[in-house]
Amino acid sequence: MPHYHKLGQIPHKRHTQFRKPDGNLYAEQLFSTEGFSSDYSLLYHCNPPTVIIRTEEPYDVMPVIAEEKMLKHRSFEGFSVKPTEDFLDSRKAVLVNNDCHIVLAAPQKSMKDYFYKNADADEMIFVHEGSGKLLTQYGELTFGYGDYIVIPRGTIYQIRFNDEKNRLFIVESFSAIHYPKRYVSKNGQLLEHSPYCERDIRTPEYLLTIEEKGDFVIKTKKKGRMYHIHYGYHPFDVIGWDGYNYPYVFSIHDFEPITGRVHQPPPVHQTFEAHNFVVCSFVPRLFDYHPQAIPAPYNHSNIDSDEVIYYVDGDFMSRKNVTRGMITLHPGGIPHGPHPGAVQKSLGAKETKELAVMVDTFHPLQLTVDALGIENDNYTMSWAE
Repeated sequence: MPHYHKLGQIPHKRHTQFRKPDGNLYAEQLFSTEGFSSDYSLLYHCNPPTVIIRTEEPYDVMPVIAEEKMLKHRSFEGFSVKPTEDFLDSRKAVLVNNDCHIVLAAPQKSMKDYFYKNADADEMIFVHEGSGKLLTQYGELTFGYGDYIVIPRGTIYQIRFNDEKNRLFIVESFSAIHYPKRYVSKNGQLLEHSPYCERDIRTPEYLLTIEEKGDFVIKTKKKGRMYHIHYGYHPFDVIGWDGYNYPYVFSIHDFEPITGRVHQPPPVHQTFEAHNFVVCSFVPRLFDYHPQAIPAPYNHSNIDSDEVIYYVDGDFMSRKNVTRGMITLHPGGIPHGPHPGAVQKSLGAKETKELAVMVDTFHPLQLTVDALGIENDNYTMSWAE
């Protein structure tokens, strides 16, 4: 839930006449969530945002499930996903349930001849490699290594990459992505004990107002199908907007770790939350300072959640043979913990340089065909002495 923001020109009162220099009205659009009962923004278009001139037959883009039920630890080589030119074609869902889809992507080219709208899900795009700009109706957002790009559902966007080497870890959430509730005041401000604050949130700037008539295709995903909808006016013809519902960027490098005398549990790393899952950031930090502290995490049974960790960079003292872009899945129902020798090795360590993103889901995840294609065999046996 970002804070109130506005860009460009807006009228003094909402839902009132707002006229162009030639006397014609701008077209107001309410961009609301949960019907009319939650966060929203008001956008003012030079032309009506409803002018559809052509449609194409939709096609299926649902992930293909390979394993619906399983109870064993799994590991996947994320960088084994092959680079693909097109942004949408590059997206490979690997772990899914009814609350979220966890997706890997390695796009090589910018989106230039189409726009994209996810009408089903908020998107959280973590940038592991690459940089560029996110272009939206709300303005521009610059991104780079370590950035979380949070895009509310229904946002029309294009991504312009600076080069061809890009690696993205994406979570599609079928509920709104928010700041953790315990970090937010009743008025919506991030509190003093939060590991980040509003100063760390990068909001849209450089509002693009492109008043252009033509044929503009918006590839729109809805209920697992992709629709190509052609509009008669450029979607970035917004002269101004204000509200609380818009894309923003937060860098994992701006997350301030919470530490203690003894090992702290995963919730201290929480960064975002949604319905039935949370996202956490593991960042470089000092280790526990009790004289008898054990820096390595204790064995634990996540009975009612699946734990997914995406390894970004650094040294992970609790795991063997970690590679950049690796994903581990520890399903609810069986315990997991440090690999053999990791506990003893951690004693006396003062800090960690690890960087990782964790997604804990409160309903089991399913494996896709794309996941099986990048799996490390026998990971579940890697705790054997």
